[in-house]
Amino acid sequence: MIEAVKFWNEPNNKSHWDLELDPGWVRFSEMAQLAAQAVRAESPGVTRVLGGISPIDPSFMVLLRDAGALRDMNAVAVHGFPLDWNHWQIHEWPDKLLEIQAVTPLPVWVTEVGVSTFGAEEVQEWGLKRTAELLIGRAPRIHWYSLYDLPKAWPATTRHREAEGSSYYRHFHMGLLREDGSPKLACARFHEFAPELGICQWFHFEDHRLEEAVRWLKRLGVKKLRTGLSWADSFRPGADAWFDHQMAALEDFDVTLTFCFTPEHRGLNAHHTSAPQVPAEYAEFCARMVRRYASAQGAAVGSSAGEVAAV
Repeated sequence: MIEAVKFWNEPNNKSHWDLELDPGWVRFSEMAQLAAQAVRAESPGVTRVLGGISPIDPSFMVLLRDAGALRDMNAVAVHGFPLDWNHWQIHEWPDKLLEIQAVTPLPVWVTEVGVSTFGAEEVQEWGLKRTAELLIGRAPRIHWYSLYDLPKAWPATTRHREAEGSSYYRHFHMGLLREDGSPKLACARFHEFAPELGICQWFHFEDHRLEEAVRWLKRLGVKKLRTGLSWADSFRPGADAWFDHQMAALEDFDVTLTFCFTPEHRGLNAHHTSAPQVPAEYAEFCARMVRRYASAQGAAVGSSAGEVAAV
């Protein structure tokens, strides 16, 4: 069920990691290394991936590398949205991969890439095709973000909120499906690029879209799915029952499972972006989830996923 695990999400994005608490990413590096070691001990065959960085910054990757954060990883990951938020153009994708490949021998996965329909659905349709042309064959894993639009009643995971102007509202239009589940233009094209192109879809706690999402993913020919289990949610009443339900629903996919979000009562600050008070507690959560949802041997780490490299 679990092909890979990812440790955190966008650690160089202040919407996901509090940089003021950890300006040199020393705490993050310790936390990531402890978690990778714990998962390796629990299930050595499960691929261990550093949380996708955004922006794509080779100097940040060097910082983490030199701090030891990559020592027990099998791959690193990047996120890119050149048609919406990045200060580079879509045709630069190959160069962006090369920038990271130049500073680490680990395979570089693209675990979030997408195009919003904020301006027009035709932009997303074109962007899907162009992204597939640029990335398939260059990255071992590619996860399109996302299947569903973010419901307008939910907040986007960002520190800036409406102060971002139109950039904030683009968060709500990244899906191949609208909030009501109806397909957009790009949805009809996605099967042309599957299964080489996977999908990233986050499921909220007790997400009502789960079963319908599974039906759509199968209809689109998706084999590789990235999602997450929230460390913060693990303290909710009924958390294990929901996690069991979610993972059982996804059993037909090769799942890359992201572990992130600090419980407020376990952070240095009471916020999900905070460094934890005790980094080993995050590692224990990762190990427990792998123990619960991955076999002892785990998925084989093949050449497509990348062998363990000394960093």
